[in-house]
Order: sequence, then structure tokens, then C-alpha cells
Amino acid sequence: MFTQRRTRIALATAAALGTALAVSGCASSDPLAAETADAGTIVVGSQSYYSNEIIAEIYAQALENAGFTVDRQFDIGQRDAYMPELESGAITLFPEYTGNLAQWLDSSITDGTADEVYDALVSALPDNLTALDYSSATDQDSYTVTRAFADEWDLTSIADLANVTDPLTLGGPAELADRPYGPTGLKSTYGIDIGFSATGDTTVEDLLAGTINVANIYTADPAIQTDDLVTLTDPKGLLLPSNVVPIVNSDVAPDIEDVINAISAKLTPEGLIALNVQSTVDQENTADIAAQWLSDNGLS
Repeated sequence: MFTQRRTRIALATAAALGTALAVSGCASSDPLAAETADAGTIVVGSQSYYSNEIIAEIYAQALENAGFTVDRQFDIGQRDAYMPELESGAITLFPEYTGNLAQWLDSSITDGTADEVYDALVSALPDNLTALDYSSATDQDSYTVTRAFADEWDLTSIADLANVTDPLTLGGPAELADRPYGPTGLKSTYGIDIGFSATGDTTVEDLLAGTINVANIYTADPAIQTDDLVTLTDPKGLLLPSNVVPIVNSDVAPDIEDVINAISAKLTPEGLIALNVQSTVDQENTADIAAQWLSDNGLS
């Protein structure tokens, strides 16, 4: 689907390799069992993040349904822990996010459309890793407002905020004040003057209370669904797209790409939020959530 251009990056240190799977929770009792898995086994990993683990479980069940043997190495941690394992081949397949991974590999990648960020990612990947098709589902920074505020000012995109005559206050983590996509970026890219409040973990609560009227939250936050929030589109690409993308060992990619790409084609932004609601609000089991999603989408 896409032209894949990759450059090699250096392997991580031996220390990182030794500790990479030490915190694996939903996996084999041997934290490095993936390194000795049978050649025909697909080792699926996940971050220590409920949303990422749900996607990984969807991958795992779909592969099992297609006749593959799967070893789950979930709850590994963050990129410093699992990327060396992907590069070494100890993990075969991992759900990732285009913009965040691209910037982790190459800090000069700061903007672009979803396609451009994907192309930058595949260029930055080491030669033995392949990015399969990315989905429309994202888990990235967003600017989000309440439904009432969106209706009052006819807001669908960030650009529409320029038409709001009431004072605007943006809420988010403290570091957002200095991020290129924060208040200065809103001014330089969209011409929007906006105040800032460091709301941290209470950003959604402050938005609902009206102490801020624009919130910086992740696009897959369950509150978007449960509190009927409106995520504003970003036509000028101020916020780096981070679409869900499967990263796979290049030798195995031809064998599993049809199965995994079919998942990416069905995974939508609204669908990912709904999965997260099932996990965090409804407290459903990850395996059950994944099985139901595959059934609902005709992939079981």
C-alpha cells in the first residue's frame, strides 16, 4: 500500500535488552521466552497501557483464528524496553502510533499529514522492521471542547476557534505551555489568541466545569464518548498524527499482513474510544473485548 523506505538505527544497549520484558504481566512465566519461541510462533507484544493491550489482543486472536501460533508478551512497558526486543526479533508484532514512534526514532519529525508522518516513520525504521497499514484510529494530542460549546459557536475544526469572541482558555499538562503545538502554535498556525491553564490530571473535569473551554486530551480518551465531547479537526496539521500502526518483523510481514491489515481497515477513532470505554468504564475483560470486536467486524 505504501512505499517503504527505511534506514538503520543502532541497536539498544545490552542492559536494555536484558530488562526489556522483566515487567511483562500477561505473558509467559519466562520473561525472555519470546527469544526461544518456535520459529513458527508469532510473538505479540503490548505497552503497559490498557488501550494498547486491547489492540494487541485483537491482533493475537485474529492470528490464532487464521491458524497461527501466538505467544503473548503484554504489559512490557514503554519504548525503551520493547523496541530493542522488536529489533532483536524476540517480539514479532507490536501495535504502535505513527507520530509518537516516528519522533522517538527521529526527533526532527515534527509535522505533516497522516500519510507524510507514516512515510517518515517507515524511513526511520530499522531495516528488519516493517510498518503495515495504519488505521484511521488515533491516540494523540487533540483540542477538544464540550458539545454545548461546539454547538454554540459552530465549531468543527481548530480553525473555527478564531470565530469565538468569548475569551478562550486552553487546559492541559503544564509542559503544554512550551510545546510547539501549544498556545504559541495556535497563534502562529491558526491566528488564535488563547490563555493557558495547567490542569494536569483534571483537564476533563475542568472542561466540564467551564473553568477552561478548550482541552488538550488524547483522542482515544473514554471521556470523549462518555461525556459527549467534540474533538476539533486539525486541517493545518498542528498536532502530529499518531495513527495506530502495526510494527512487525520484516521476515514475517508477508505471512501476516493480510490478517493484520484487515484489522487496521476496520479500526476507527470512534471504535477505539468505545473499546477503551469497555475497559475502563464497563470493566470488561481484555480478551472478551477483543473477541467481541472481531466478531462485530466480521473478522472472527
